[in-house]
Amino acid sequence: MRHHDPSSLRAPVWLDRRRFLSDAATGLGAVALASLFGQEGLLASESASVNPARPYEARPAHFPGKAKNVIVVFCAGGVSQLETWDYKPELLRSDGMPLEGGPEVTFQGPAGNLAKPQYTFRPRGETGKMISDMVPHLAELTDDFAFIHSLTSKSNTHGPAENFLSTGSILDGFPSLGAWVTYALGCENQNLPAYVAIPDPRGVPQNGSNNWGPGFLPAAFQGTTFSAQKPIRHLEPYSVTAEADQTTRRMLARMNQRHLEQHPGDTLLEARIASYELAARMQLSVPNLTNLNDETPQTLKLYGADDTQNPTKAAFARNCILARRLVESGVRFVQLFNGAYASGGNLNWDGHNALKAQYDKHAAIMDQPVAGMIRDLKQRGLLEDTLVVWCTEFGRMPMFQKGAKGRDHNPDGFTCWMTGAGVKPGVSHGATDELGQKAVENVRPLYDFNATILHLLGLDHERLTIRHNGIDRRLTNVEGDVIHEILS
Repeated sequence: MRHHDPSSLRAPVWLDRRRFLSDAATGLGAVALASLFGQEGLLASESASVNPARPYEARPAHFPGKAKNVIVVFCAGGVSQLETWDYKPELLRSDGMPLEGGPEVTFQGPAGNLAKPQYTFRPRGETGKMISDMVPHLAELTDDFAFIHSLTSKSNTHGPAENFLSTGSILDGFPSLGAWVTYALGCENQNLPAYVAIPDPRGVPQNGSNNWGPGFLPAAFQGTTFSAQKPIRHLEPYSVTAEADQTTRRMLARMNQRHLEQHPGDTLLEARIASYELAARMQLSVPNLTNLNDETPQTLKLYGADDTQNPTKAAFARNCILARRLVESGVRFVQLFNGAYASGGNLNWDGHNALKAQYDKHAAIMDQPVAGMIRDLKQRGLLEDTLVVWCTEFGRMPMFQKGAKGRDHNPDGFTCWMTGAGVKPGVSHGATDELGQKAVENVRPLYDFNATILHLLGLDHERLTIRHNGIDRRLTNVEGDVIHEILS
């Protein structure tokens, strides 16, 4: 296990979280403390790398990174690589045949026969990359993407697999990728949280807030959840005049300064004051940010946010516009979810029984808004500094489940992609076998995927560590290699 580089962030000394939160006042400030600014872990750190009064202020990376901001599009439920990005002509020829030597039972029950892709694949762009008709809008952007076709996970169960993608561990309680990033780098905009998670309009993924949680990092670095439809609770501006508001703020600032002078060196007090001040600033910044009325009709159409026939698509499209507005405003890390957990599995990409009918609905919601967001970022010049990541927790099997028209979970070979800052466009890395069941060429565990994201931000995944329970922990555990083949 590597120890801290002297110039990297060091392990904080923990304070009593329960006492800290119980002492905080209720209302707006308490909400901010609970969801944004639990400074307790960081404040007693002997390292001076983070100012407790300004925990989100921008901090230097380990080396110059190509990306300043990240948008992660997380398609929850396990999107089938065989219906989207991973073309397997042998699967067309073997349709309806049993898989020789294959498993008789998979995750959810007996395995059926091999099943061809449920959508037609066609060559796209100058590269001629074969992409499914399921995603026609994203297919038009294929030349801009770097595909990793050989990813593997450590779990075939949704909850642990979501954890592994988001936190590098199949267990609960570990910091999310966004928490690690904002812990290391802070944020350019001090009026907004550094890390925002935008749930699907239909609900949250199976493992909920663990996907954007801080784990054992200070609570200040957990993701703040809101969307274009549901701004942060308790942040509606009060009905007061601007003059009265400014007078009140000046009075509070004088009182806070006097209190700090009476308690020199009280970093806990500094953090509490900072949390209230940010919450006050967010009263003005967040409502304006989530109000999309100033977006042009052309922009709404580009994303599909004007689709009156598909309100879920329109709502997701507005979340995609919000994601663009967030990075445009300097928010460091945005996690955008597509697909929500439901016991029947029909609100996400978990296609066990009727995959084609299910994917028809989900693709119509996801495809145009995500493609529109990428096009919009590019035409505004934001894609030069923004990394866009499309991911899912695992893939699907090449056979249908016995007695069903869907595919079971498959963590042994699936596809995700990246585009934007620092990414080599129009490349495909790694491969699964001829049926798309297992990664066989340049096999890449999700540790490598996350290590690459950190690298693009200027962070060495081996140096970004924190000591917890006597162990130097990091996002990539003791593994992970940067996928240099997809970098420009």
